[in-house]
Amino acid sequence: MMMAELVGPLTLLAAYVLGSIPTGYLIAKVIKGIDIREHGSGNTGATNVMRVVGKEAGIAVLLIDLCKGWLAVFMATSVMATNWADSSDLLKTSPWWITGAGLLAILGHSRSVWLHWTGGKSAATGLGVLLALYWPAGVGAVAVFALTLGLFRMVSLGSITAAFASVVLMIVFQQPLPYILLAIAGSLYVILRHRANIQRMVAGTEPRIGSHTSTS
Repeated sequence: MMMAELVGPLTLLAAYVLGSIPTGYLIAKVIKGIDIREHGSGNTGATNVMRVVGKEAGIAVLLIDLCKGWLAVFMATSVMATNWADSSDLLKTSPWWITGAGLLAILGHSRSVWLHWTGGKSAATGLGVLLALYWPAGVGAVAVFALTLGLFRMVSLGSITAAFASVVLMIVFQQPLPYILLAIAGSLYVILRHRANIQRMVAGTEPRIGSHTSTS
């Protein structure tokens, strides 16, 4: 029984640790020998890595960060199903544990214990979480991001609109309440992480794809 009681908390801890793996920092360090936090926007996410290190490095960071979010939810779902399959009471709470794992992966990406609580903006990791929870909503969010990026050429605006869209899509697809709440919390957090970008959009100084501005 004691072990069963530890399954949930240990899963949450593992989700945070997985999310906190500093992909952008590690790739920039390996390829260019630099601390990505000291270059460009100081962000460890894919956009800054792409601008400072290169396109291929940025794409690698994007995909790995996305996988971190997906794996955190997949891991939590698998653990709950395996360890609590015979407990109806615990099964009723498993969506909340899965929700917690997704949220901690998102937080871990932007508040990494390995980087003194710094990190990225959690957009890619959040997308991975969304895809794992309900992939049609994730695909819809990607479509909104791509459309916004194509129209305005601003990655930050694409991330913000995709965050809004994820909430709408989870509601439209009638997902469980815990997952809808996770979409709301995760989206608000991602948007909050983009507050400097929002200020630059208002000022008309937010960089667009193809520009050589260092901020992101």
